[in-house]
Amino acid sequence: MIEYIQSTLTTWPHLLPLLPQLIVSGIAIGMLYALIALSMTILYRATTVVNFGHGDLVMLGAYALFILLPMVTFNVALESSALHTLTSFAPPYLIALLLSLAVLFAIGYILHRVFIWPILKGPHLSLALMAIAVGYALRGVIRKEYGKEILQMPRPFEDQAYEVLNINGMGTYLTLDEITFCGVVLVMLLVSYIVFTKTRFGQIVQAMFQTQRGSSLVGINVMYYNNLIWGVGCSLGALGGVMLGLTLVLDPDVGVWTLLRGFAAMTLGGFGSLYGAVIGGLIIGILEKVLGVFISTALVEITCYLVIILVLLIRPKGLFGQHATLKI
Repeated sequence: MIEYIQSTLTTWPHLLPLLPQLIVSGIAIGMLYALIALSMTILYRATTVVNFGHGDLVMLGAYALFILLPMVTFNVALESSALHTLTSFAPPYLIALLLSLAVLFAIGYILHRVFIWPILKGPHLSLALMAIAVGYALRGVIRKEYGKEILQMPRPFEDQAYEVLNINGMGTYLTLDEITFCGVVLVMLLVSYIVFTKTRFGQIVQAMFQTQRGSSLVGINVMYYNNLIWGVGCSLGALGGVMLGLTLVLDPDVGVWTLLRGFAAMTLGGFGSLYGAVIGGLIIGILEKVLGVFISTALVEITCYLVIILVLLIRPKGLFGQHATLKI
């Protein structure tokens, strides 16, 4: 053990020039974690429920695009198709993406109405088991259709890197996919901030976050807004799934990997905090890249666990969270 530590400390000076690239790459993958944590936070803000099946919905979003893209491309080729007309306004990839988000919105809406709402006032364990069971069922459907086959998501951009920073002649690069991740998450954060703080819809959701019973007493249709929020949260999660599919490969079990990192980011940032979810995702992304190179690649897979353990021991409410009643 001592020899390993000495060896690690000896190699650190040689690795320091890589630090800027690791940080930038960590920010890029952290943006993906942030988007997933953001979608989970939106669900929590409305319902105070942590959806432990959310990772499988993220996975389903990626597969939805994988399935719909060939269909859209085929219909676009038919000049008589309505989709052919739409291509004058948007490329087929964007059309397929929007359709995928719409599908996941509908799935999220229905899942909450059919499976979550009827037991919302029941024991916390019932909610957790229901979310996990629904997630496993969705995973089983995908696995039945595709087995354990590893699939590659079609890429909308060429795999080209761009220099974003140069320190003492050492370039720092991001691919166009990674730049897109950063832009999308920043836009989603801005939109979420405006919606949840500057609109009547946001005021209603905030009232439901404080007390759903009180909101119902003043005339708010709690069930409808909860259904709506689950649809929005699943759509955002689906967008994260698409980005994940572009970064890695499509695999029915990728939902577990996704859920752990999203949950860790949400825990670190603080439950209910939109910007906390984003900051938490960025920190975890950077930690994975830096620790994986400077200490051991084994730490990449356990970083999210370590973050959850440390936060719960030292600051249970996270960096920006507030004390609230939590249903899991």
